[in-house]
Order: sequence, then C-alpha cells, then structure tokens
Amino acid sequence: MTKLLPVPVTTLPRVQDRMTFLYLEHCVVHREDGALTAKDERGIIHVPAASLLTVLLGPGTSISHQAMSLLGECGTTAIWVGENSVRYYAHGRSLASSTRLLLEQASRVSSPQKRLRVARQMYCMRFKNEDVSGLTMQQLRGREGARIRAVYRDNSKRTGIPWGRRDYHPDDFDESDPINKALSAAHAALYGVVHSVIVALGCSPGLGFVHTGHERSFVYDIADLYKADTTIPIAFDVAAEEMEDLTGTTRRRVRDKVFELKIIETAVRDIHQLLGTEEMEDLSVNVVSLWDYQHQQVAGGSNYAFTMDDDPPW
Repeated sequence: MTKLLPVPVTTLPRVQDRMTFLYLEHCVVHREDGALTAKDERGIIHVPAASLLTVLLGPGTSISHQAMSLLGECGTTAIWVGENSVRYYAHGRSLASSTRLLLEQASRVSSPQKRLRVARQMYCMRFKNEDVSGLTMQQLRGREGARIRAVYRDNSKRTGIPWGRRDYHPDDFDESDPINKALSAAHAALYGVVHSVIVALGCSPGLGFVHTGHERSFVYDIADLYKADTTIPIAFDVAAEEMEDLTGTTRRRVRDKVFELKIIETAVRDIHQLLGTEEMEDLSVNVVSLWDYQHQQVAGGSNYAFTMDDDPPW
C-alpha cells in the first residue's frame, strides 16, 4: 500500500485565495493523492482539496478516514450540514496553528468598552459615511433594523415579490413560502463560507460582539456585513424567477456571488481589522508558550524547576 505523505503546510493556499465551498450529498467521499473524490451512480469527480475553503457534507454522504486526513492536512474545513445545507451540525479543524487572533477576540469580547467599539466598527462597515461613534447598542440596533427593512422593501419593489416579514420554520423548511425558503438557503450558504473563514483563521465562532449566547454568534456578526449585497437580492431574484430547484439555484448563485465580490478575501480583511491585528498568515508557526502573569508568556519546552539549594520562587 502506497503511503500518502502529508501536504506541506508552506505550500497551502492562503484562506483568501481559496474557492468558496463544495456541497456534497448522497455520495461516497474518498481521497486520491491530493484530490478529494466524490462518487455516486453518475460517476466520480476529483477536486483539489487545498483549493477549497470548506466542504459541506450533506445527507447521504459517507466520507473515508483518508479523505478526512487530507482535509485536515490542507486546512480545509469540513462542515456536516442538513439537507440543502440549511442546518449546521458540526465542523472539523482549523487551518491556523496560532491562537493570536483568538486571544485578541476573547480580550475584546470580554471588555464592555472594547466590545462596544467593535460593534460600532461593524455598523460603520454597513452604514457608509455615517457617524455611529456616539451611539449606544440600543441605538445601533434601531439603526440596523431600519436599514434592513429598507433593504427588504427595495428588493421587494425591484422584483415584484410581496414582502411581509422574515418567517421561517427551523423544523419544517417546506412550510415557508418561496421567498423565505430562498432566504434561508442563501443565508445558510453564506454562514458556511463565513464560518469556515472564522475557524480557518483560528477565531471562535461562538464569541460574537453583536450576537451572543449561540455557538455561531460571531458567524452571524460577520455574515450580516454582506447580506444586503449578496443573499437578500439573490433570494428575491430566485423567488421571482419561480425556479423549480429553488434551494439548489439559490446556493449556487450565492457561491458565484461570493466569488465575484471576493467575500472570503473581504471577510479575512474585516476580521483582522475588527480585532486590530495585522493581516498576515504564517501557517508554519507551531509554538507552544507558557502563560506568565508579568511577562504574558515565556518559552515552553523548558524546565523551570528550582534546585533544593535555591530559594523557592514564592
């Protein structure tokens, strides 16, 4: 049996240079050298694993140990989802070895003052040319509510699709009307991409600044930055065209729009900006340090025991 060597981390594409996502269902997923393979009754496809940001594994998928090993080596996030990717179940490992961004995220979300500043930054990214520096969270929420209502109203007028309110049923996708189905499918696809960027960078999807209390709070924070330009107009367009494969068409158009607008690259840049860090990735860094109260951190891999002749450090 030929031994498959790990993919060198220094040869991997950066997060922002990868394709958006690959959704698979009712197939067997395996590995052939550096490619991911998906096989069903129609045949087999090969996809370079390192070029993907995430693989969405839907119902009926069976994935081999070798395929998961390849995804792990390439830093490609595997996300297990429900039918049409409208439900999230679990995800695989991150591309990052360093916790630099995660520590900065935790620091800012733990301070009310820093958290409010980040929330204001997020709203500034949406409210172009508006000064929100003095607004409270309540005022920011009110401003956002008015803005998103206007976005829905404008798209309803543009496409002729009647709009009342966001109405979806998490336990019964088919119970919703076409526009709400399209919105659910579009948002789920965007959430998958944003979730993958977040975990690939080593951040926590659960530590949100505007959203809180959910395992994907930060995912919703970042995805909200792009909905007005991506998922909402796409959903109204698909609903207006009365497509037979509404969810599949919606998901593919979101994929294409994410590529067209370079949402992955933008999300990487926005996350770095929100967390006040330099946009650089050294994937070969794999250093474990020890925390120190005075010096923040000291080198790991050393023995700090004192001899019996020395005075104890305390």
